[in-house]
Amino acid sequence: ASGARPAGAAARFCLSLLSLKPGLFTAEGRDWVGEVWFDDLGCAAVPGIEADAELAAARVDAPRAHASHKGSYGDVAVLGGAPGMAGAAVLAATAALHVGAGRVFVGLLAGEVAWDSTQPELMFRDAGSLPSAGQTLVCGCGGGEAVHAVLPRALAHAGPLVLDADALNGLAGDKNLQAVLGTRQAATVMTPHPLEAARLLGVDALSVQADRLAAAQTLADRHGCTVVLKGSGSVVAQPGARPSINPTGNARLATAGTGDVLAGMVGAALAAGHPPREAAIAAVWQHGALADRWPADRPLTASALARGGL
Repeated sequence: ASGARPAGAAARFCLSLLSLKPGLFTAEGRDWVGEVWFDDLGCAAVPGIEADAELAAARVDAPRAHASHKGSYGDVAVLGGAPGMAGAAVLAATAALHVGAGRVFVGLLAGEVAWDSTQPELMFRDAGSLPSAGQTLVCGCGGGEAVHAVLPRALAHAGPLVLDADALNGLAGDKNLQAVLGTRQAATVMTPHPLEAARLLGVDALSVQADRLAAAQTLADRHGCTVVLKGSGSVVAQPGARPSINPTGNARLATAGTGDVLAGMVGAALAAGHPPREAAIAAVWQHGALADRWPADRPLTASALARGGL
């Protein structure tokens, strides 16, 4: 009911009575249950009994004010892209731009100050100059070993922070940096896949997948931040809040770079001023919904996803 460990034959339909079970919507559960039917049998919620999780719903953004400007929607800085992996940072930055960030800056740890002719709106800077005050920082996409040197600066940033990929691997191996993370006052969102979460928790990925809700909540409580545990039925957890399971998305997202895209989308939502839990839930939902709308006969690439499916 909660761990989504398969047993028996795959179903075409699954009838859930009284309540929906988290395992129907996360990990391997979605491959085994088929179409889910629900009947509460006329029973209202029982006072004092709290649900283990909630299903995320779409968020409808308020229309933009006609008199707004690029400064109204925040600045995102992406710090990553070690040699051979610059594309990861560019994907995150492109996604942030296409979901509405006012300005997006990129600092490549590969050392070059580049220019992307396919996305000229991106502003490339020396990595040592980022982040600046007022920016939301996305750190780690394609960062490799090089990101370890900039993690102290990232954690000291006074603004919102998204930690992804190699930034998480660097944290997993450094207790001192984990202690610094726990002292941050600004919003922090971590976006691990199951193996990265396992490294942070000191367990294996199978243990994470066996109870994704518990793994995400443990990480959130341990580090005092919002956690997006990626995968089938991504889980968003935050201290003091009920975990949220995302119902959108499909296996088209199982391709290189889509996690970098999600990190950029979370960064843009934070830059727009949304609280971290709401920013994470909205970004994860939109990320999956883009894949759901993608034509079934066309492969989905991360670069297309970053551009909103264009």
